[in-house]
Amino acid sequence: MKSIRIGTRNSPLALWQAREVARHLQNNNYKTEITPILSSGDKNLTQPLYALGITGIFTRDLDTALLNGEIDIAVHSLKDVPTSLPENIELIAYLERDFHQDVLVRKASSLEKPLHELKVATSSLRRRAFWLREFAHAEFSDIRGNVQTRLQKLEDLDFDATIFSLAGIKRMELPVEYEELPMMIPAPSQGVVAVAGLSSNTEINNVVAQITHDETEKCVRMERQFLSTLEGGCTAPIGAFAEIKEGQVRFIGRLCSLDGKDCIETDKIFSFEENRNYGKELAEEILDNGGRQIMSVIKETLKI
Repeated sequence: MKSIRIGTRNSPLALWQAREVARHLQNNNYKTEITPILSSGDKNLTQPLYALGITGIFTRDLDTALLNGEIDIAVHSLKDVPTSLPENIELIAYLERDFHQDVLVRKASSLEKPLHELKVATSSLRRRAFWLREFAHAEFSDIRGNVQTRLQKLEDLDFDATIFSLAGIKRMELPVEYEELPMMIPAPSQGVVAVAGLSSNTEINNVVAQITHDETEKCVRMERQFLSTLEGGCTAPIGAFAEIKEGQVRFIGRLCSLDGKDCIETDKIFSFEENRNYGKELAEEILDNGGRQIMSVIKETLKI
């Protein structure tokens, strides 16, 4: 087989993810080459993602490269991948999840401030709503960019702290102090590197599928089914995390209003059955318990 062309965003974290996929493929004796591509989400760092039309903002340029035959596979942070994929593109592999948590990083001058007094920089609707659920009068600033850019903005700009995915800090081996945030439920699929390919490219897809971590795939399928059922094609403050231990699944999910005042959660333990759509079932419970009204208000507010 020819060398497998791996497409990726060109941020340091995205390149780390692409190299990790390449390492797994090389361990199976396949040749690889990495092709960095600038994504739409990286070109505009001034507007928050929800103002750009968040769905697919970090994946559409890689999708285009796939469909144009410029690359053979595309590597993504799975939480950035829309639940509805373009025609002839599918997810073909999932690396083992490492760090799923959200963590808080403060600037030095804010280390002694209590959480409820912090001005937090985040453009994530989920992180804002979940924070407001605990601290109703919190102030926010918008922030965009890769991990290193946001750390620099934390030092330079007028806010106290920002929230990161722990995976980004750990993968980049950044020497920063952080605090765990138990009130946060991660974005569905957070901490998972996934690979997309063309449905028609059977030979390469079969090769790449060999590097999938089975337990991770089961969990993120549930989380993405949950997200897809709840959001109905729009962005919203939704968190979901599934893990499997000794054959038992624990699934935690949450939908919040934008102001964090109305939140509906699920936290269940069950045995995994291959053909059950657990994510959809759990999401429908939330929708029937007031979630539809929350989603209706979110869509009206965001003019979706």
